[in-house]
Amino acid sequence: MSRPRHAAPGVELFPARTPTLPPATHTNSYALGGRELLLVEPATPYDDERREWLAWARGLASTGRRALAIVLTHHHQDHVGGAALFAAELGLPVWAHEVTAQLLPDLRIDRHLADGEELVLAGEAPSRWRVLHTPGHARGHVCLHEEATGTVVVGDMVASVGTILIAPGEGDMAVYLGQLDRLAALGAEVALPAHGDPIAASTGGPSPTDLFRFYIAHRLGREAKVVAALHDAGATLEALVPVVYADTPVVAWPIARLSLEAHLLKLEQEGRARKAGEGWARG
Repeated sequence: MSRPRHAAPGVELFPARTPTLPPATHTNSYALGGRELLLVEPATPYDDERREWLAWARGLASTGRRALAIVLTHHHQDHVGGAALFAAELGLPVWAHEVTAQLLPDLRIDRHLADGEELVLAGEAPSRWRVLHTPGHARGHVCLHEEATGTVVVGDMVASVGTILIAPGEGDMAVYLGQLDRLAALGAEVALPAHGDPIAASTGGPSPTDLFRFYIAHRLGREAKVVAALHDAGATLEALVPVVYADTPVVAWPIARLSLEAHLLKLEQEGRARKAGEGWARG
């Protein structure tokens, strides 16, 4: 994987090694803009990777471009592992959603990003990045959409390598699916995930809209398997996982168990499942 590299109009990508969920091994950082820049995803906690990241960021400045801020898509450690160091070394403020700031009390967040606000970056052709608050994977998750180029930075909403975990307690399956539908409605040309290559039909893969809709269909298909596996007597998560995730390698079942619980909590909200002692039953 080469770095850095062009990712989309007015966007440069820098993948850095992070302690993320396999099969992913890296988290993508992005430099958005022309003369003025936003640096998104200050991800890596590793000293060697931090040195490379800082060299990349300083190299951008050497070409006459100026970084305005470091932006967090959300609070997970494979996305913010270098935030404090990079902000101090580069003298930059950190911007994030208010909920993300609350979840990172030891990190100074200088500006709270709000849904719908526009971040305008000066350049030969100014870019306008709209903040989209997209909870579901994480309560403070944000995406950034540049309508003129059809580019959307999607953080952990989707990935082109690995999968997205909706963990009970901080994730919400119903909200996540709703936000994927919102992203699909953008009609984006390029989606820039935190993990894996850019997503674009022009590269031979699915379009961002097709991928967002595939994610929705996949989750709803899994949900149908959950509903089919429930019965009146109830079953524990441990008993349900081999049935609902029979198509998934056993090594991935601990992660599948978390996703299963997220599905069940959604079904409970809808009255289609209920707690039954130590297990779950039909609603």
